[in-house]
Amino acid sequence: MKGPTEMRVIGYGRCSTDGQDTSLDVQERAVLAEATRRGWTVTWLSDRGISGASANRPALRAALALLEAGEADALVATKVDRLSRSTGDFADLLATAQRQGWNVVVLDLGMDLSTPMGRAMSQMAAVFAELERNLIGQRTREALAVRRTQGVLLGRRATTPVDVVARVCRERANGATLQRIADGLNADGVPTAQGGASWKPGTIAALVKRAGRAN
Repeated sequence: MKGPTEMRVIGYGRCSTDGQDTSLDVQERAVLAEATRRGWTVTWLSDRGISGASANRPALRAALALLEAGEADALVATKVDRLSRSTGDFADLLATAQRQGWNVVVLDLGMDLSTPMGRAMSQMAAVFAELERNLIGQRTREALAVRRTQGVLLGRRATTPVDVVARVCRERANGATLQRIADGLNADGVPTAQGGASWKPGTIAALVKRAGRAN
């Protein structure tokens, strides 16, 4: 990484609602003030009206592309939540920065990957990101287990139209084979639940089973 007085930095700002122009102005002024103090050249990019829950944001993507291409040396933000509200996403960002050789500076934390303390903080972020992922996985498993005990059927929700279900059940009750029902639906061009036009005996059997369980 380059020395602190040689860096070309991308100042990044984000606000969640379109009306927060003042918030973006405050963020930009803070980054520009720090850049002046440290002798940086700044390119300012911002995402307006976009949540920090996802890293898929136009200005942030543009910033990361410039950094990867070597067109800038550091990404600077006033606060962590301007970059990401997810510990996992922030840890991934730090890992990408270290792998590609650019810096991340977060003003309110005094975080700077060019310093030993900054690198230590990035390692801590990675640890907490792993903890966050593990806790989310545990909560998901526990929630699914509770739903199973309550008799909730899990999995992809069936989207077969009611009239198609009724037709299948009626023909099956009248003694039609699974293959015959499937052939009839295919001949009539009836789409499957996933939008295709190829019914199979196994699909018909599953549909009849679901319909009987629902009743």
